[in-house]
Amino acid sequence: MKWNRLVMAGITAAVLVTTAGCGTAATDTSDTAATSAASEAATSALQESASDASTAATTSDSAVAADSVPEGMYRSELTNEPIDDALKDQRPIAVMVDNEQTALPHYGTADADVVYELMNSTMNNRITRLMCLYKDWEKITQVGSVRSTRPTNILLASEWNAVLCHDGGPYYNDQYFKKDYAAHFSGGFSRVNNGKSREFTEYIKSGDLDKKFKASKYSTTYNEYRPDDDSHFNFSANTDAKLSDTYKSVLSATDIRLPFKHNGSELKYNEKTQTYDYYEYGKVHKDADTGKILTFKNVILQDCTFNQLDEHGYLIYNCIDTGKAGFYLTNGQAKNISWVKANETDPTRYYDENGDEVAINTGKTYIALVPDDTWSKVAIK
Repeated sequence: MKWNRLVMAGITAAVLVTTAGCGTAATDTSDTAATSAASEAATSALQESASDASTAATTSDSAVAADSVPEGMYRSELTNEPIDDALKDQRPIAVMVDNEQTALPHYGTADADVVYELMNSTMNNRITRLMCLYKDWEKITQVGSVRSTRPTNILLASEWNAVLCHDGGPYYNDQYFKKDYAAHFSGGFSRVNNGKSREFTEYIKSGDLDKKFKASKYSTTYNEYRPDDDSHFNFSANTDAKLSDTYKSVLSATDIRLPFKHNGSELKYNEKTQTYDYYEYGKVHKDADTGKILTFKNVILQDCTFNQLDEHGYLIYNCIDTGKAGFYLTNGQAKNISWVKANETDPTRYYDENGDEVAINTGKTYIALVPDDTWSKVAIK
């Protein structure tokens, strides 16, 4: 099939604000407040226009969830899959995982509920790093290897009220870690003798997080910075919907090549599992311990501007923005969307051309923040 170079046309349902965002690392509290206020003002019309549809969808989803989950379970706010009701108030963790080829094979990534992939540096062919979210983190046996974080990851983890697990990072992180909403564990996880250099030997293993929480000021349960509406994604009432059931303008999407030059990220639709298998460095990604393929029901791509912070390649994505382009992919189909993140702790929301919030299928989700200067190189067929 023919490869398409896809660039999102202007979306009239939202206002494009290219100067909004995370800002540079020099942004202080007052700047952040101003940016948030501007973003909220710019998005209010969009969100209000979608409120009736979103409310109806939420009500419908709640009814379905109440009718369909077994006793003693509820639908996860990360995947919409039924999980133990005892986990309902437990906050997730977000783990920074090294994505350099030397760090492979990964451990535990296939068990993540949501995986973000972001450019970690403008150097080294724009190497990426994964941020893996886990709701039921007490089941972790080994995850990693664990590496350093960047300011963007702090902001994205805050959307989920998650505790960010990493090992250090540049001083640009410091102003964000000072924020009341920011919770993180830096270093001190298990070391594994795997024959590699020390930077590739740190993993979260069974019992590590229990020790970390007990020794910290952080609660294992959600706090006041969790979004008020108790949800992040707008999950579909039909837990496995096709985009063509709702939209006329959809694209075939069985192979997605992303412009992450260092590792060559690619997602291929698996007809058997009806999910997207993740490939990098020319082969399918499998966990070291279980052999499970890293695969996703949902794929979300976000066109995102960024600021390089210094000559060493450190950067921050402008992930607080309004009306930027994107794609939502599921069940072998793709849909143009726009995305909005109003402030530091608000979830990123995804909208169609009518200003209605896009309904996401039940299952695991992959999210890539694609640098805007390579957005035109996203290839989907």
